[in-house]
Amino acid sequence: MKNMKGDKLFIILFLAPAVLITSVFLYFPFFENFFQSFYKTDGFFNSTFVGLDNYKRLLADEIAKKATLNSLQLMLYVAIFQVGIALLLAVMVDSIKVGAGFFRTTFFFPVVISGAAIGLLFTLIYNYRNGLLNEILVSLGFERVLWLTEQSSLYMVAIPTVWSYVGFYFVIFLTAIGKIPQDFYEAAQLEGVTGFQKLTKITIPLIVGDIKVCLVLAITGALKIFELVFIITRGGPARSSEVLGTYMYQKAFVDANVGYGATLAVLMVVIGLTLALVTNKLMKSEDITY
Repeated sequence: MKNMKGDKLFIILFLAPAVLITSVFLYFPFFENFFQSFYKTDGFFNSTFVGLDNYKRLLADEIAKKATLNSLQLMLYVAIFQVGIALLLAVMVDSIKVGAGFFRTTFFFPVVISGAAIGLLFTLIYNYRNGLLNEILVSLGFERVLWLTEQSSLYMVAIPTVWSYVGFYFVIFLTAIGKIPQDFYEAAQLEGVTGFQKLTKITIPLIVGDIKVCLVLAITGALKIFELVFIITRGGPARSSEVLGTYMYQKAFVDANVGYGATLAVLMVVIGLTLALVTNKLMKSEDITY
């Protein structure tokens, strides 16, 4: 009994720094943000309590609705293409014998590049006058194309968003696939199971827990997209690529309306938590140990 009390003391001592840091840098800002959403602010220092007025304004705000739909659309692209491409690449790299290290490094490399640098890179690629895409078209005898229009801007932002984080999920899937015992595949091979059947009958069912984690991370991460949209399109043209992150920034820091910006931040948290819980519920699976 005495030893158990000693263990509890050590556990509390080891957990205390993490709890303290999380409380100071995560939970306190969140509750402070929630508190601010009930105030009308003029700058950072003058605020007036307005109750639910910011939330009523949010329900009637057409730009906020447009930004929410754009964020959900980007989230869909990220969940399908970012996670899907990462899974496909992981399966392909796991199946090769030579050069796997090269592909692991190559696919993961974009993850270590800052979002600002990727945004600048794609701004140069989409540039109308001397961008990479238009230079290729001109060299082939075609006319220049305006890539960032009201119809295309969101798709143009989705491309670097998907590309920049495929490597992160690729590494998770590759690690998960690597943990599957080779005995399973050897037994399947003796039964005459083909390569595609191995994927659908063995690999995917055994890593469904990792797929669920990646989907939850992708969904919650997509709501935080800011720098790529801000650098490439600034939410335009005509707010066609406005997302919740850029709209919240505009309200809180450009228009100095911190209270309404805080309300938009609360909306982002609610959407993220709801979709994460729904994903978790739909993909409920038992833990598998080998």
